[in-house]
Amino acid sequence: MRYFPAMHRVAALVRPPQSTFELACAAQVFGIERAGLPTRYAFGVCAEHPGPVATLAGYDMLVTGGLEALDRADTVIVPGWLPAREPPSPVVVRALHRAHSRGARLVSICSGAFALAHAGLLDGREATTHWGLAGELAARFPRVRVDPDVLYVDHGDVATSAGAGAGIDLCMHLVRGDQGARYAAHIARTMVMPPHREGGQLQYSAPPHPAQIDGTLAPLLEWVTARLGEPLSTESMAAQAGVSARTLTRRFAGQLGTSPGRWLLAQRIATARDLLESSDLPLDAVARRVGLSSATNLRRRFLTALGTTPGAYRRSFRARPR
Repeated sequence: MRYFPAMHRVAALVRPPQSTFELACAAQVFGIERAGLPTRYAFGVCAEHPGPVATLAGYDMLVTGGLEALDRADTVIVPGWLPAREPPSPVVVRALHRAHSRGARLVSICSGAFALAHAGLLDGREATTHWGLAGELAARFPRVRVDPDVLYVDHGDVATSAGAGAGIDLCMHLVRGDQGARYAAHIARTMVMPPHREGGQLQYSAPPHPAQIDGTLAPLLEWVTARLGEPLSTESMAAQAGVSARTLTRRFAGQLGTSPGRWLLAQRIATARDLLESSDLPLDAVARRVGLSSATNLRRRFLTALGTTPGAYRRSFRARPR
């Protein structure tokens, strides 16, 4: 888990022709003040050459910030980089390296991975981009381990996302890590979207929220989420849905891009995170509430999924002003 100041500075680096959607993904998550939620992010946009910046939507946007914004940012986002084959200038590369060297988190959305790859910041790392660009990224940068299927990859100091809506998924994932599940869920509600999709899900999969899944799975997902404290398995879920375990597994893969077991574990961990942030329940009680049976099992699952312990997670978010 990474720790940042109470007011976390986010800078989006744009260039012409800028994709407005990828920029909006970051701006909507990090740049909006929301009623009833403490403001934890200061969002800004910068460019190598401040002034009018052409967009793919047919209009120019006025960007007043220059590369000096990267020297102050806690997170630097590259929301697309087109044409992808054109490398950043040496000045931009140096600015990205300075930001990374002093501890800023570097994030790319969609084709933005090409800017980080051109700068050598993805060498030896797993990364992703839009599935339609993954082959080009792998061919141009053989030292980057490109995964064309996942929604996003987060190394802590560097994170990359697939195209379009996967950028929102990555931004929401980062907010969950920075501020906690409850804070992220509040943002998600205002955006009318599910609070979390696992990075390992397929790029073309549907979001795992019952209201956004078709009728074949929605009732089952609602039934499961209301019974997380009970012993559940692929077989019991299949029986509830009235299908075979094999059929259920195919439906999960087709609609959610994951298996029933992985989806169930993700729901249990997400609910445990919320309980750790919002209650004083002992770890054993939290584990039983979410169906993980014991504090030992909860601790093991937390370490695997989040790289921290339930106790450390609770202390981290309890220490922050709400």
